[in-house]
Amino acid sequence: MYSSNSNSTTRKTQSPSYGFSLIELLIVIAIILIVVAIAIPNLLRSRIAANEASAVENLRTITTAAVVYSTTYQNGYPPTLATLGGSTSVPATCNLAILVDSTLTSAPNQKSGFTFAYTGQTGTIAIPAGGCAVPGYNGYLVTAVPISQGVTGQRSFCSNEPATIYFDITGSAIASPTACVALTPL
Repeated sequence: MYSSNSNSTTRKTQSPSYGFSLIELLIVIAIILIVVAIAIPNLLRSRIAANEASAVENLRTITTAAVVYSTTYQNGYPPTLATLGGSTSVPATCNLAILVDSTLTSAPNQKSGFTFAYTGQTGTIAIPAGGCAVPGYNGYLVTAVPISQGVTGQRSFCSNEPATIYFDITGSAIASPTACVALTPL
């Protein structure tokens, strides 16, 4: 039989438990950290893959625009990357062809974690009667190099007038059409 005295002592020593203990909180934090440690590298790899896919598509766009420029204006391939850009508020000319997004054709020529460069190659051609300010080229080299190697991209890309896109696994800049063609094609 219980006495009222022993029952009141038990109630005073036992306090109700509210919330989580420190051990439980530490276990939850450890689980969250493990999930984050697994997810972040996958997220970074996904972002690098997306940036590289965007760079390849932008190279393809520039290459197509260079061919369109050559056939439309009879001025060879464009003298600069800026020649492929321009404002839609004025008509397209061989000086500003409005063929490529101004993000790519305006300095610093960066988009989706890559820097794009375009150089005319293989000598200039005679300026046609259409009134182009600068002569075009017989060839070109367009490159895409990651802004931050290993963060925005792993590989660099290049293309020239055959319109084949090549890649360099080191992510370094490609200096010439010969160096470009020596790389692995996509």
